[in-house]
Amino acid sequence: MTTSDRHEHVGGGSGGDSGGAPATPGPGGPLDGITVVDLTSTFMGPFCTLILAQFGARVIKIEPPGGDILRGVGDTGGHGLGPIFLNANLGKESVVLDLRDDADHRRLLRLIEDADVVAHNRPAGSDERLGIDYETLRTINPAVIVCAMRGYGAGGPYGSEPAYDDVIQAVSGLAANQTGRGEPQFVRSPVSDKVTGMLAMGAICAALVERARSGRGQAIEVPMFETMAQFLLVEQQGGYVFDPPRGDTGYARTDSPFRRPYRTRDGLVGVLPYTDAHWRTLFEVLDAGDRADDPRFATIGARSRHIDELYEWLDGELATRTTAETVELFRRAKVPIMPVNGIADLFTDPHLDAVDFFRSTEHPQLGTVRHARSPVRFSRSGSGPFAQAPALDSHGRELRAELDDRSAPPSPTGAAYSEEQ
Repeated sequence: MTTSDRHEHVGGGSGGDSGGAPATPGPGGPLDGITVVDLTSTFMGPFCTLILAQFGARVIKIEPPGGDILRGVGDTGGHGLGPIFLNANLGKESVVLDLRDDADHRRLLRLIEDADVVAHNRPAGSDERLGIDYETLRTINPAVIVCAMRGYGAGGPYGSEPAYDDVIQAVSGLAANQTGRGEPQFVRSPVSDKVTGMLAMGAICAALVERARSGRGQAIEVPMFETMAQFLLVEQQGGYVFDPPRGDTGYARTDSPFRRPYRTRDGLVGVLPYTDAHWRTLFEVLDAGDRADDPRFATIGARSRHIDELYEWLDGELATRTTAETVELFRRAKVPIMPVNGIADLFTDPHLDAVDFFRSTEHPQLGTVRHARSPVRFSRSGSGPFAQAPALDSHGRELRAELDDRSAPPSPTGAAYSEEQ
């Protein structure tokens, strides 16, 4: 069944009553034919399943009667379609199932019986109480892959603790690392959620490849804390890579107080000369050729030890030139440079315009809406068909009727369902 056929099968993609434009016909994407039952909410899980949908998977978003809480963030029109929800749930189908209700729980099991992937973001133990853990679900579908995205890995003292992005930025060291010796600060984007969601997406794809060889499903655990600890330690572990430590943690270049966008006479630029060749050429175009022979700056090791001096000098040099002059000099030296953009500037950026990064469509409830496409482009398989984020339960009537027509799967052995939603 093609992707577009599948969307029609459950109620016309995101068209008609679903609150979005019909799916665009075209190549189905590399995950065409894969069905994902998405029990996630807020940022991390929906970002993971968004990418799976953009790669061509059929993503069926299971929502409680009140819907994903993210629907209400920035929802000025009262449609349950706030901007973040619209971006994070493109191409998905929405079905309301109350997992406290026996009939709805049976519908969920029927859906999972034929699914390839189940994704959820429940803490350890909570998934078992809801009957959506791997050991329960594999009794009705031995080939199912169950991906649990959670705050902390099972087995540790934090395993059952709830977590959101700010909490993980704090405990992982990311907030403290933002300012070095200053007051810790959060990154102004839920980066822990999105990095973990991307890692979960990769883990799901890896498990699908393994299943093609073994024919068997498996459980995947992707914890936020461990993910961000590894993410940060790649370059920040420093002397602690040795046991006992042979120095402090940190990476001198990113720790420098002079690592920042540099002010020109009329703007700001982001630059990064990195290799020996970059610095030699840059010294020449900035009429500072003698610095190329300075042993403090001749090699990457020496520059790392004297990075504050080097970056402070560069800061002063760029302040005397206009942005246009600076960009022209750095491009002549083949050193990476770009002007500093604000978020609103992205919508008029000439590169993003040239690569057709943004898509504008007419939404039946919201008018013209604009979304970023997937940055990934596949040469042969294409990406999944585009469809708007769904209104709450927009595919529910058809899918519930379809599930009610199926015979029920065997009840999972030992499942204990609670009042937890």
